[in-house]
Amino acid sequence: MQLVTAVVRPHKVDDVKNRLRELGVQGLTVTEVKGFGRQGGHSETYRGAEYKVEFTPKVKLEVLVADDDAEAVVSGIRETAATGQIG
Repeated sequence: MQLVTAVVRPHKVDDVKNRLRELGVQGLTVTEVKGFGRQGGHSETYRGAEYKVEFTPKVKLEVLVADDDAEAVVSGIRETAATGQIG
């Protein structure tokens, strides 16, 4: 058994979940997380004041799969979650 962990953009979670179901995955743990990387942060305005938000919301997916299925699951997640943008 192998634990496959992926961090994806929140809007990609449903697509990845559906792809995992197609691959026969029957269980998935989803955790909301925040992080930062090359994409940097962004600014938001709240009550007239501008704030720098350095952490970007992401979703961590964890899937326990048989050794023989791990490569297909990783490929499925990678292909489905890709956006072509950093971060």
